[in-house]
Amino acid sequence: MASEDNKIDRRKLLADGVRVVGAMGLVGLGGFVAGREGRENDSVWQIDPDLCMACGNCETHCVLDVSAAKAVQFPLMCGYCDICTGYFPTKDYERNTGAENQLCPTGAVICRFIEEQSGTRFFEYTIKEELCIGCAKCVEGCALMNGSLYMQIRHDRCVDCNECSIAVACPTQAIRRVPADSPNLFKKEAQELLDLEGANDA
Repeated sequence: MASEDNKIDRRKLLADGVRVVGAMGLVGLGGFVAGREGRENDSVWQIDPDLCMACGNCETHCVLDVSAAKAVQFPLMCGYCDICTGYFPTKDYERNTGAENQLCPTGAVICRFIEEQSGTRFFEYTIKEELCIGCAKCVEGCALMNGSLYMQIRHDRCVDCNECSIAVACPTQAIRRVPADSPNLFKKEAQELLDLEGANDA
């Protein structure tokens, strides 16, 4: 009888222990999820364009099949160049918009004629982000001119990994967490232009 009681007590003790450990696990998981949600709501991953060297790791290291990092255009810095080094390769091309003459492997950089003044032609260059794979070839090329093309993480695509694999691979540590309420980073020159525009509008 005593042996039977011991078995029941042991069984009850084990069951209680499992329940306590399970409850602790749920509390811990809840705390982790809450902490993660709090972190995610407070900050997001972003690329500092002043540190980015357009190495191409954004394309190859993002956990998504197509990178959440995209090339973007800052029009106020664009020179509307006839020959844009973010659009055309620097050698072995003809000056036309044929796919074989474009620097971008997916045709994500769109070239549109604006006007001609005193024999100089001006073009608008924009990024079709749904075609952009984050290879940064256009960003590297544009850096030879005005540098109006740069990389940014698009948060409608980013899954906000606890440790961004692109950030780990970034040779210049250009990727960091920024406040979620101001998720985009501008180049220093771009920010100065924005501040100037704001001052002129005031």
